[in-house]
Amino acid sequence: MCYDISFSSNIQLITDYLPDLIVDGQLNFDFDMAIHVMAQAYRKYPVIINDGGAYKLMPFEWGVIADYMNTPEKIKQSRQYMCNAQSEKIINDKKSFWRRIRSKRCLIPVTGIFEHREIKGWKNKVPYFIHLTDRPMFCIPGLYHYAPIPDVETGEIKGTFTLITRSANSVMKQIHNGGPNVFRMPMFLPKELELKWLQSDLTDEGIQEVLDFEMPSEQLDYWPVFTIRSTKPRPDSKEKTAPYEWPNLPPLGIDESTEQKSLFS
Repeated sequence: MCYDISFSSNIQLITDYLPDLIVDGQLNFDFDMAIHVMAQAYRKYPVIINDGGAYKLMPFEWGVIADYMNTPEKIKQSRQYMCNAQSEKIINDKKSFWRRIRSKRCLIPVTGIFEHREIKGWKNKVPYFIHLTDRPMFCIPGLYHYAPIPDVETGEIKGTFTLITRSANSVMKQIHNGGPNVFRMPMFLPKELELKWLQSDLTDEGIQEVLDFEMPSEQLDYWPVFTIRSTKPRPDSKEKTAPYEWPNLPPLGIDESTEQKSLFS
């Protein structure tokens, strides 16, 4: 699944991408901290919604709080599983919560995402940075929902969102090659389908058409980076998205190594 995204620019990149975008007055987002955003930190992140025909950039928390999470204890127990939504369940699974909120569609602006690759014989997985070759920024489709109960500390009714994933293309299968949700990737779309996703009158057939799109592997650029889920600084002092050369890293498609490596060595 996708639990790590990146936005390594500023708000102008988003407003240039969608010139008619209305920025919510309460959006107080530190773009300097967005080069790596983790899902289960439940931080607020700017997402784009269609509000009565107007595109708005809103501060929502990553990780949907569903209606059945009606106590703080249930939120703590179940929210961790609501950061990604499988595309196959949005239309076809009538018991899925995602089908129930399929009209609440949003876009998550990113400059790239991180995914982890498993290599036999290595102690830790190797993170990769992935982005589109033709756009410095793109949007991942998602769904949003307002929490059923107020926040216990602030009294706020939180806006929350989930990021949609699908089966991986050939390159992403080689990167996201392990774990309980192996061979999946975020939905990457051409810009015309991103905008279609926000259409208020989109039918189930239209939703399915968007969800059926698979981004060709040749439209992705990717490289290994230093470990991202650690406070330990990079040995080369470069930013998290910069390429990192791991000694003896086998090429994609070859997932065995005779030498055991640690990402923290």
